[in-house]
Amino acid sequence: MYDIILKWNNNQEEEATMPTVVYIGENLKRVRTRRLLTQEELAERASVSAATVVNVERNQQEPHFRTIRKLAKALDVDPTELLGE
Repeated sequence: MYDIILKWNNNQEEEATMPTVVYIGENLKRVRTRRLLTQEELAERASVSAATVVNVERNQQEPHFRTIRKLAKALDVDPTELLGE
């Protein structure tokens, strides 16, 4: 996570925090293979494209939380298992 210090005209400081990038690729692949699903099968169950599953697993795409929920539901796990929390 990145912290940025903003300085206003009167030299008051305020901290702003950038959102953390979420990569779930390793966890997603681990759970998917444990369920004996192909990427295409998971994509169909989750109503997302196969390209989305591939890109998320390769950490080439940061998924929206809505996508994480769909994938977790399709895998019958809590979303936090994919997030690694």
